[in-house]
Amino acid sequence: MLDKFFNYFSYYQWWKNLDKFILSLIIALFLTGLFFSLVSTSLIASDKLETNSYFFFFKHLVFVLIGLFIIFIFSYIEQKILYKISVYIFLFSLILLLLVPFIGIEVKGSTRWLDLIFLPRLQPVELVKPFFIIMLALIISNNRFANFTIKFSISFLLTSLIILLLILQPDLGQTLLIGLSWLILIFVSGINLFFLFSISLVGIILLLYIVFYIPKFEYIKNRLLSFFDTETGTHNFQSDKALDSIMSGGFFGKGIGEGTLKNRVPEAHTDYIISVISEEFGVIAIMLILVLFLVFIFSILKKVDKEVNNTARLILVGSASLILLQAMIHIGVNIRLFPTTGMTLPFLSYGGSSIISVSILSGIILNLTKRKVLFSK
Repeated sequence: MLDKFFNYFSYYQWWKNLDKFILSLIIALFLTGLFFSLVSTSLIASDKLETNSYFFFFKHLVFVLIGLFIIFIFSYIEQKILYKISVYIFLFSLILLLLVPFIGIEVKGSTRWLDLIFLPRLQPVELVKPFFIIMLALIISNNRFANFTIKFSISFLLTSLIILLLILQPDLGQTLLIGLSWLILIFVSGINLFFLFSISLVGIILLLYIVFYIPKFEYIKNRLLSFFDTETGTHNFQSDKALDSIMSGGFFGKGIGEGTLKNRVPEAHTDYIISVISEEFGVIAIMLILVLFLVFIFSILKKVDKEVNNTARLILVGSASLILLQAMIHIGVNIRLFPTTGMTLPFLSYGGSSIISVSILSGIILNLTKRKVLFSK
């Protein structure tokens, strides 16, 4: 009886100290994704799979429910335990990423997925990203290394390893996301700006050399050249159709189910979900989604200001940056500002790995933004 009371007290304290506003924004983003999954992907399922027209919606719903459970777990556990288990999960996810070049599944010229018995169609980098942020924060804020150069070197080597594994797939979008996240955390930790600029320049030059002069990456090279030369080839097809859909949707859209992009572009419900939404619901829907994202990011950064623990501050900044950067890259690809990268939109895009990744990040954010009240079971 006493154990039940303490368990109830523990759950009550968790709920009481949770930031309800940030939680409501997370749920609102997930519900937005479910709504558009319901009204915009039924034709894909019926046409391609010849099955229940709500196939994608129900699968998306299952992933969201799993995601909500993950959010509860990661927001409920104590911070010290969170940091400890994050190290182990990061090492496990890094091993999975190492396995991709050997036993990964190739789709459209890229090998990014693993098809394991216990984890079917998993994209390991999605599992790596949340814990990569925690690992960087733990390294940078570690008091055992008084010299910042040592911290910088360790974080640089870790980031370089992940980037190398992503380049081998190849996955240019996730490579940029990991690299930019590292630069942001290094920047906010107080590194010299000239040094940061130099590192960025060297990284860009090295990446361009790899893409343009190593035969394995001919696919990415062709995609980049095609992006800048609008008169040529097939690599612009998806981006052009996505941009046409946004423009044809206008301010208020064509109406539910009236869009055609989802039937003309492969993986429109993942990589081009913004264009699908814009075509049917108009630019006004996209503006509302952007407002939701910006309010979410702003609410996290407000908490950073009040946080005294340096590790927690870095994790919150890194998590917010990761979500914002991914959303910007996704939208940038849809409006043809960036080359096609295969980047999902956090919370909204269909895809189990993506939903699990953003759920872990959301749980971590809720954990670190809880009111700090000491209580014992």
